[in-house]
Amino acid sequence: MTTPHFAFTKLVVADLDKSAAFYEAIFGLKPQSRIDATLSGRAISEIIYEPTAKGGGTFILLTFHDTPLPAQGEIIVGFFTADVDDLTARIMAAGGAILQAPHDAPEHGLRIAIAADPEGHVIEIVNPL
Repeated sequence: MTTPHFAFTKLVVADLDKSAAFYEAIFGLKPQSRIDATLSGRAISEIIYEPTAKGGGTFILLTFHDTPLPAQGEIIVGFFTADVDDLTARIMAAGGAILQAPHDAPEHGLRIAIAADPEGHVIEIVNPL
């Protein structure tokens, strides 16, 4: 028997194609597959992305066809980057928002910013100091 391990995160979005365009452009995510199926009797579509690092978890965007807008604040998506300031500027240019400007958090050994995608989902951006 194998030990359970973290495998993926599914972010529920209202507009799958618009969200895909944002995450692919800003974070360089590459689609692995697109699935149209049912989940607990509800029609869904999802895009599964290739992991961004060897052994890393998979990021998935999912939309429920019967729900116009998902609840917000259900998840915080985290991304590492070499340049927090550049990435936050790109997020703003792509229609996102900056909720907390880039700042150093030496107590954690990180430079951090908090942003939101165009639908308002929270994104934490970090870079080791």
